[in-house]
Amino acid sequence: MTMRRRSIIQAGGLWAASQGICAQPARKVYRVGILGLGSGATMLGPSPQSLQAVAFMRGMRELGYVYGEHFVTEVRGAERPDRYAELAAELVATQVDVIVAPGPAVFALRQATSTIPIIMTAAGFDPVSRGLVRSLARPGGNITGMSMQITEAMGKRLELLKELVPGAGLVAVLWDEDDGAWSTAEAAARRRGWKLLSLQVRDASAIEAAFTAASTASASAMLVVLNGVLYPARARVVELAARHRIPAMYSLRPPVELGGLMSYGPNIDEIWRQAAGFVDKILKGAKAGDLPVEQPTKFEPVI
Repeated sequence: MTMRRRSIIQAGGLWAASQGICAQPARKVYRVGILGLGSGATMLGPSPQSLQAVAFMRGMRELGYVYGEHFVTEVRGAERPDRYAELAAELVATQVDVIVAPGPAVFALRQATSTIPIIMTAAGFDPVSRGLVRSLARPGGNITGMSMQITEAMGKRLELLKELVPGAGLVAVLWDEDDGAWSTAEAAARRRGWKLLSLQVRDASAIEAAFTAASTASASAMLVVLNGVLYPARARVVELAARHRIPAMYSLRPPVELGGLMSYGPNIDEIWRQAAGFVDKILKGAKAGDLPVEQPTKFEPVI
């Protein structure tokens, strides 16, 4: 074989190899949707400002995902809960691979899609009784994630509140959605011989009247169960508790970070970090309906 022919063959082989490399499909960059409460700008990109989004990004990094290389986020932020339906439809239309959202937003997402996997975070209600999943062990459908089961720690919250406010007489219970919060609190108080005052609010405009009712009844303390209406209005609740000089126990930590007295509940940031584990399984081919709904095992008192 002449030198010239050998050179031509080698060059041809290199060209064919380079064509093979170029023909390899590019790695898919997954698109993770996030629908949350607040400004979407605080949840956007690899370095978000939202504490929950920061926790989620940390969870993804711990699992080996690099933003921009393995995944990107498509974010929608609802300043008001009544915008969830509109933004859920908008997010679904972008055809993301999976959606991460707090409990209250999941209802809007369920109406918007039955195929895109939905990972719920910080769901303060029972997803089974609310019809989101068939069971915690076998959710079925396209929804799974974390359920905080807020009502399960109701007795402990009342005990801590009584210890914090010695001699507390009537305890007002401020709650919104009928997810067993009041009935659970009432049963826990009955066993201990304590008196409770039920203050249910169905929209944010009724919160101030509820505090007025608590003051009129001479309530010496208040248990606030944060959920659909009260969580978005938590800053207002903390302000009114201070104005009426009513010591309040909250079911979640965020109001304490705003100046509230005390909380006892799961760590929401940790729940968002754990949501990354569900996303990882979904992106690797698992079906949401086959992934058991998890519950927090650790509750923390914060003063």
